Amino acid sequence: MYKRIRSLREDADMTQAQIAKILNCSQRVYSNYERGDLDIPTEILIGLAKFHGVTTDYILELSDEKQPNQK
Repeated sequence: MYKRIRSLREDADMTQAQIAKILNCSQRVYSNYERGDLDIPTEILIGLAKFHGVTTDYILELSDEKQPNQK
């Protein structure tokens, strides 16, 4: 999961500080999420998924599909 959030951030060409500001946390805390030193709280996980336009399952590595299958 930690590689995924880093990859999503890098794909968006954003710094940790920029993402942290959007998520209303410090750059240090966000860095700890990316390194896996802190578990990502549900509200942050949801915020990351919404911001990057992916599912929480994608971030959690439960799926390789970024978007849910739409019928």
